[in-house]
This record gives sequence, C-alpha cells and structure tokens, in this order.
Amino acid sequence: MERSEPVVIGAGHQHHSVPAHRGGAPGVMRRGVRPAGHDQEGIPMATEVTIIGAGLGGLALARVLHVHGIPSAVYEAESSPAARSQGGMLDIHDYNGQIALEAAGLTDEFRGLVLEGRQAMRVLAPDGTVLFDKVDDGTGGRPEVQRGELRRMLLDSLPAGTVRWGHKVTGARTLGDGRHEVTFADGRTVVTSLLVGADGAWSRIRPLLSAAEPEYSGRSVVETYLYDADTRHAAVAKTVGGGSMMAAKPGREIFAHREKGDTLHAYVGVVEPLEWFAGIDFTDAAAATERIAREFDGWAPELTALITDSDVAPVLRPLYALRAEHRWERVPGVTLLGDAAHLAVPNGEGANLAMLDGAELGQALAAHPGDVEAALTAYERAMFPRSAEAAAIGGGEDGEDPIQGLIAAVAQDGRPE
Repeated sequence: MERSEPVVIGAGHQHHSVPAHRGGAPGVMRRGVRPAGHDQEGIPMATEVTIIGAGLGGLALARVLHVHGIPSAVYEAESSPAARSQGGMLDIHDYNGQIALEAAGLTDEFRGLVLEGRQAMRVLAPDGTVLFDKVDDGTGGRPEVQRGELRRMLLDSLPAGTVRWGHKVTGARTLGDGRHEVTFADGRTVVTSLLVGADGAWSRIRPLLSAAEPEYSGRSVVETYLYDADTRHAAVAKTVGGGSMMAAKPGREIFAHREKGDTLHAYVGVVEPLEWFAGIDFTDAAAATERIAREFDGWAPELTALITDSDVAPVLRPLYALRAEHRWERVPGVTLLGDAAHLAVPNGEGANLAMLDGAELGQALAAHPGDVEAALTAYERAMFPRSAEAAAIGGGEDGEDPIQGLIAAVAQDGRPE
C-alpha cells in the first residue's frame, strides 16, 4: 500500500503564487495536516489528490494544486523522465494552453522555451506549387516549443517526490463513498478519495466513469525524421521553410515542421482501414518506406523526400478518437482530463486542452475547499462542451478530409480555429 502525506484537500488555497523551483521539501505546503485517514477496512488512505499520468495535463494539474497549497501525488508508468523520447513541437495557444501556464505561474519560464520563427506556415499543392506562405512576424498567438522541454519545465516546478515513477496502473475499482483503489503492475495499491485519470487514450481510470473506448478514426500517420536538414536535405528544408508545411489531397497528406537542431519532423497521413496497414511490414524499413511512398506517386520530389529520405525507420501511428460528445454522469471522487476524457484526432488542440483541463480542475478544487464534488461538477460542466467543440476541428464530423478544412482555415486568416 502506498502511504501519502495526509493533508486536507483545499487547505492553504489562499496561496496564489508559489515560485517555480527544482527542489524538495521546502516547497511542500504543510498547512492542514491532520491524522492519517483510514477506510472502513482500516487501511491508510491518501488524502492528497491522486493523479494518474505525468503527461502535460497531469503535471499542469499538479502544479496548479501546488500553487494553491494543495498536495498531490502523480503516478507514472514510465521509469523516469528520460524513459522515452518526448520529441515533437507544440504550438501553445493564447486562448487555452497559455492560460493554463499563467495559472501555473510559469509564463516566464514558458517564454524562455519558445523557438522564434516557428509560427511560419506554408501550404503546398501536391505538385509543389505554393498556395499559401505566412511568415512568422512575431504577432501570432501560437508560439512553438519542444514538447519534451515543456514537460521538463512542469516537472521542475513540482516539489521533489511529487511524481512516482515506475507505477504502471493495471486496474482501478470503486470502493464506495467516493473512495477508489488503484492497483499497479507490481501489486501495490493506493486508496484515494480524489482520483484523476490523466493517463491518456487508453486510460485505466476511464472505465470507472464511462464504458466508451477509442475507435479507429480511419486515418493513420507515418512518422519520419530528417536530420541536419539544411546541409543534408537542402531542397526539402527550403520547401518546409522556417516553421510548418502541409500538402494534401483527399485521403493523402504530408505535414512537416522544423524542430530544434535543424531537424525536420514529418507526419505522412493516409486514410485507409487498419487492415490496409496490416499488409505492410513496418519491421522492414525499406519495404515500408517504398510502400508508403507509392501512395504519393506524382507528388513533387521535395515532398516525397520527407518519406524516402528519412533518417529513421518509418513509424506507424494509427489515430483513434472518442466520440466528440463523450461525457459521463458525476461519479463521486473521480474525474478525467486530457485524452483520457476527450481523445480526438490531432488538430493542434490536444496538449493545450489537457493543460487547460488540469489548470481549471486545480483552480476548481482550490475554489471549493472541503467540497470536492462541487469542484468536480464545476470543472466537468466547463470541460465537456469545450472538448466537444475542439474535437470538431479534426474534421471527422462531416466526413471531410481533415487536412482540407485546416488548409482552408490557414489560408483564410493564418490560424485554424
């Protein structure tokens, strides 16, 4: 059984500013300490907020709770922060992600991560004709950062020991009276009176609230990387430009962006059933590359080079989604955020929404000390319609190819909404 510091949830919520730090105990709020609670079986029960998943949403929640003097424990399946690559670029929007970071007291730290010039956007026809070319003039509201650096910033803002690495959840069950038990792969358990599932698409916490499961969207992407692009892949680098580039026709698309260190990161989108991809052996990099490239015959070579000239083996990533209107009846003591609550096909909103979910949930808990259910109700009331609206951006609602609507939006005002 995991034992946790017994602290009254909501205590100290009047503290609205805790500086970011990399340290340990001095940053932990000690207000509201009371004797350890026990469940009906006499088992010590965590009275801190129990968060499953150390992604951006779960960490944003933990940070905002810390700002308000509310302790939390974040349980993460990965063994350490460096267990896997956290690559990829994120554009952090001024209307959701940046609001979350402001609530977390991390705006200055975030600004220090921004990569200048990455808001540039190019839209090309498959033959290479430039349809739209927007430079980054510094006025856009979506600055770009590396996902891994953003996650590290959030981790560094938490007291030491907040994240419990190597805790893979295998199941969770309701005990009644708002209590839940979470079981980990090593057999350990934790019982909590406030459980938050921030554990992504295949959430182990979601079944406590909903029977919904992600469904295949009909679309997959193949991920590639080109390194030292300006010297080794000059024509491709020029085509992508200083920020992002997209080219598409119905059912086929290429999206690429420039990352830190002269790296081009591409997502090659193909609309086909899973059975179609099952016929491709992705353990044979050369054969898989050739098969995917064949779907783009006739496209400009500087575009297809994002497939054929990859410096890594192509990685298949099927795209799954929950229905846009996914929601649940209020269940005492548990809620979800981010992809666990509203998984959608990639549309530029996922990470931003996850952080906003976390920030707003943390603020709701601080605003309702001693009344967890009022806090969760207020949080879900705002989150449900917001996530449903954002899910529609993916284009799956009306059967259009998602990239076509995105191109139209970018061409109209430079910012897809």
